[in-house]
Amino acid sequence: MKVIYTPTHLEEWVSRLYLRQRIREPHDICEESICRFLDIFLFYKEAPSLAFESGRFKSITINSRLPKRKQRERFYHELCHLLRHVGWQLMLPKAFKELQEYDSQNFTRYAAIPFHMLKYFDFRDPNIIPLMADRFKVTEELCNERLSMIKNSLIMNNKILERT
Repeated sequence: MKVIYTPTHLEEWVSRLYLRQRIREPHDICEESICRFLDIFLFYKEAPSLAFESGRFKSITINSRLPKRKQRERFYHELCHLLRHVGWQLMLPKAFKELQEYDSQNFTRYAAIPFHMLKYFDFRDPNIIPLMADRFKVTEELCNERLSMIKNSLIMNNKILERT
């Protein structure tokens, strides 16, 4: 039986966004280029990471004290807020803020390890997590989360297929 992974709508959306920018392989991912394409100013400062939007002005500030791989992950998180969320989080009800944070966490996994790049990896490789972390320049923890999500989706889809 052939195993087929079906991406979520958000995974497909992220891949389309990247492919419009000609981001096809892990080494093509560049925070500065993504920001240029999306007209977002990017700053690295010794300050908490945040996304800011006022009218047509959009910016992302990344805490420069974080390790490089964590900086990249924070970039994806803040990028999600600019691309997918509306409202000043400090003014939002708790439930909406939690929903946006959950969405940003998912987006971070998908933006860090895009669906259209999964084909470049052999998931049977016992060193897949450190290999992907190195290629995508993110933490092993994030890679493990992403691969766990894929595995859980495959298990769930397989159970659904067995019932039909």
